[in-house]
Amino acid sequence: MRYRYTLCTTFIAVSLFWQPSANADNETVRPEPRGFIYGVGVGVNQELYQDYRRRTVPIPVVGYRGERLSVYGPFISYELLQQDGLTLTARLAPRFAGTDASKSPVFEGMQKRKTSMDAGVGLRYDWQNIRLETSWLHDVLGNSDGYEVRNRIGYQHRFGPVFVEPHLSLDYSNARLVNYYYGVRPEEVTSNRPAYHAGSAWNPGAGVSVATPIFWGGMTRLGLDHRWYDDAIADSPLTDRRRGFQLFFSFSRFF
Repeated sequence: MRYRYTLCTTFIAVSLFWQPSANADNETVRPEPRGFIYGVGVGVNQELYQDYRRRTVPIPVVGYRGERLSVYGPFISYELLQQDGLTLTARLAPRFAGTDASKSPVFEGMQKRKTSMDAGVGLRYDWQNIRLETSWLHDVLGNSDGYEVRNRIGYQHRFGPVFVEPHLSLDYSNARLVNYYYGVRPEEVTSNRPAYHAGSAWNPGAGVSVATPIFWGGMTRLGLDHRWYDDAIADSPLTDRRRGFQLFFSFSRFF
């Protein structure tokens, strides 16, 4: 079971869709070209679950960036509205979460929790060098039937051709989502795994993203994120951590 893996893909999605603001440091930035994209990415995340320490996730970057539509592998965003620095998008993103009893004895005998797909909307506001983002994503396959609200504020700064954005985040996961991936049902109880019903969770975070177009004619991105987890997650008998790091690197270019 890898809800932590899900959070890694959230970070990856934000890193892939993040673009330097055109008014960073009040300088004009040439718009990124449109067309088909290829590249490679890798995410390294510190796991919360027992007997997990770190996971490396290779991410092939194949997609398309148009005037309104952006596709990065299974991550899809479509711009519905843009006006006065405000951008409204429709989003589709996979939720890579599920049980794998072969990875840890803590999951043995548990009913499988499935990978799913989330859909929803995102709202972004750019003002000078500040970027505010919020999004609502719901499990459209009905596996957890839960949803998340992701909130982020960043400050973009330009050092020549290098763009740096420190950011703070605060994500909310409702009880259905958290309990599906962190709860232990009565029929799953063992001597080492008590029953657990998880409630909703607020998870704050802080990090920094760096992007530059100076290498090999493409866009290079590097992101580091640190998260603190709500007691609803940290108190689960399936976990042994309250915080963790995520690292993401990608390189992409247009055909």
